[in-house]
Amino acid sequence: MPASKAGHPATGRIALSVNNAPRQVGDLGDQIWPVPDIIQALSTLVALAPGDLIFTGTPDGVGPLMRGDVLEGEIDGIGIVQTRIV
Repeated sequence: MPASKAGHPATGRIALSVNNAPRQVGDLGDQIWPVPDIIQALSTLVALAPGDLIFTGTPDGVGPLMRGDVLEGEIDGIGIVQTRIV
């Protein structure tokens, strides 16, 4: 979703499930740096394009992934992204 439509939420649930089982849940407000600051700093180093994903760290629940696992990431009010490990 474009930032022009979604804005830059400062808080909101961010979650990851693996094979429909919750794995990680956090809140944007718990990050050390606000999302706009992260995007601004990263964009000075690399060209960002629509569809790029920015990985900033992880809340509790990190664990191994296996071939065939289906991951679903979600940010409340923004949307869902899904991928399969091949």
